[in-house]
Amino acid sequence: MEEIEIPQYFICPISLQIMKDPVTAVTGITYERESIEQWLISAKRNTTTCPVTNQPLHRDSDLTPNHTLRRLIQAWCTANATKGVDRIPTPKASLDRTHVLKLVRELRVGHLYVNALKKMEALATENQRNKLCMAEAGVAKELCLLIMKCFREGSTIGLKEALRILHLIWGSIPKPEVKILVNENCDFIDSLTWALNCEIDNHVLVKIEAMLVLEKAIKATNSSRLERLRLEFFKTIIMVLRGKVLSQQAIKSALLVLIEACPLRRNRFKIVEAGAVFQLIELELEKAHEKNITELIFNVLAQLCSIADGREQLLRHAGSIAVLSKRILRVSPATDDRALHILSLIAKFSARNDVIQEMLRVGTVTKLCMVMQADCATYLKEKARGILKLHSVVWNNSPCIAVYLLTREQR
Repeated sequence: MEEIEIPQYFICPISLQIMKDPVTAVTGITYERESIEQWLISAKRNTTTCPVTNQPLHRDSDLTPNHTLRRLIQAWCTANATKGVDRIPTPKASLDRTHVLKLVRELRVGHLYVNALKKMEALATENQRNKLCMAEAGVAKELCLLIMKCFREGSTIGLKEALRILHLIWGSIPKPEVKILVNENCDFIDSLTWALNCEIDNHVLVKIEAMLVLEKAIKATNSSRLERLRLEFFKTIIMVLRGKVLSQQAIKSALLVLIEACPLRRNRFKIVEAGAVFQLIELELEKAHEKNITELIFNVLAQLCSIADGREQLLRHAGSIAVLSKRILRVSPATDDRALHILSLIAKFSARNDVIQEMLRVGTVTKLCMVMQADCATYLKEKARGILKLHSVVWNNSPCIAVYLLTREQR
């Protein structure tokens, strides 16, 4: 395939792949349908720009199928089939809104809704255009009502499919509608929390989908509703972090939920009471996750350590100081910032003698000295210097501290 020269006009300017369903925008440029639709959907405003010409392009702009170009591409693929080029099938016809509305009506019928959900899931998985059509037809509202009905009746039939579809189409739902769905349906968050606690045959898949939807819902929740989140809610989130069978994506979503809730002081107390600090340290010690999850863990810990109960819970874990120190200069600047912030809070407000001695014993003091000499941001060096100076009397005799590190000006 690499030896074949592909005609330039067969390539989508966005995906840089051969187009399967070429469509032409009002600016005259042809793109792969899914790529340009995703470009338009991801626009923060109603009007974005054409990726090639930079001309204004409205989110609702018509995209005209370029049948002639598609046939040329298909003919070229057929002519080069012996060279390993796969033939591009003719794209399916666009999903009809009438068909979606028919499926929506079937969701309200007891003996039809499971089959309707399966059809919707297949459509939502197919392409971005279907997701947009389903969102515009009001599928999200019907799914929310169905999930809340499952919660109230204690039924899990169709729950996984409903959560999966809602997750798939969420990005296509207009933001005002999302806020209404989340903030005006009192049982919605409770329904998702209930789904996270379900113990059924496919409970792992249900929990993963529920967690992914919950993350998106919490991001759209207003502050007054966030403030009313109960202790049981946070215990459920901690349970997700404890569940090793769940996906990395679900764990990341759980951490993002905590980050959204943490700015409210009342929530920080509830999160600490739910046992979050200890579990976050345990999760980081496992180290079977991606770098960005470490960044999220340290973000949450830094917010929870702003209160005394959070720092106390952190210090009760035998490996907390060690893991904070070990991650500095090993993960990312964001992790360095949060780790130094936590150590600074401990050094200022929770500096018992045993804690100060442990910081010396597990290599925290050594790592702070390394930060002073490393190629990192100046403000991080100043943070490290500040922590060292707070307890220089205790650490002064340590061979890892040079006198110049404790002076105001570096030599």
